[in-house]
Amino acid sequence: MRKIKKGDEVIVTTGKDKGRRGTVLNVTPDSRVLVENVNMAKKHTKPNPNAGIEGGIVEKEMPLAISNVMHYNPATEKGDRIGIRTLEDGRKVRYFKSNNEVLDA
Repeated sequence: MRKIKKGDEVIVTTGKDKGRRGTVLNVTPDSRVLVENVNMAKKHTKPNPNAGIEGGIVEKEMPLAISNVMHYNPATEKGDRIGIRTLEDGRKVRYFKSNNEVLDA
C-alpha cells in the first residue's frame, strides 16, 4: 500500500516551493509525484495544426521526488508522517502518526 496516492493533499518540505500545499495529480512508478500548481516550469511548444496545438510558452507542473512532500494534516495544519494499520475487519488504512487519526474513511 502506498502512503501517498492520487488526490491526497500534501505540503512541500524542500526546494524552491517549500511550504506550498497542493493536491497530488499523479504518482509515477519511479517514486515521483505531480502536485497541482507546484514546481511550475515553462515549456516551449511547437505548433501542430493537425492536433490543434498552438505554439508558444506553456507553464506546466513538473514531478517532485516523493521524499520532498509530506501529507498535510488539517487538524495540526502541518505536514505529518503516515503509518499503515489493519483494522478489526481486515481493511488496511493509513493514519496520521501525530494524532492517530485515520486518513482513509
